[in-house]
Amino acid sequence: MNAKIGFVTVSDRASTGVYQDLGGPAMVDWITKALVSPWQAISRLIPDDQPTIEATLRDLADREGCCLILTTGGTGPAKRDVTPEATQAVCEKMMPGFGELMRMESLKVVPTAILSRQTAGIRGASLIVNLPGKPSAIADCLGAVMQAIPYCIDLVGGPFLETDPSVCQAFRPKQK
Repeated sequence: MNAKIGFVTVSDRASTGVYQDLGGPAMVDWITKALVSPWQAISRLIPDDQPTIEATLRDLADREGCCLILTTGGTGPAKRDVTPEATQAVCEKMMPGFGELMRMESLKVVPTAILSRQTAGIRGASLIVNLPGKPSAIADCLGAVMQAIPYCIDLVGGPFLETDPSVCQAFRPKQK
């Protein structure tokens, strides 16, 4: 059975057609290169609206059964940026290390990375990770955190995800 991975672009303007969604395709492209195990994408393009974000995350985790849900957009300090709040509202456990590592990686590129509020959390057997909105930053951040994602999904009861070592070497403890 293929693992399901949710991809959520949170953007008022992209969701209304003002501009093209570049973040969603950037996430899908990166995961396509990184994973060698079979998986299927379930994509959503929604506005910056906390109830809508929460409902989308719940739907992808609970109804669709996505083991991994990646979001892009809505992680900055602007009034409409509420993706981290929506993520926290639907998760049973927060995983702050993901956001800490993504900010550290982004600070190597841009000093305004400290304005980002990326986070991650667990809902049931789903890991939800908030990524920045810029496609190049999405790649930088996924490159930083992907090593831990397959093992995290193992620990919460999700499917076994195998990565392409030339893109990203997933870490799993050695079996005794």
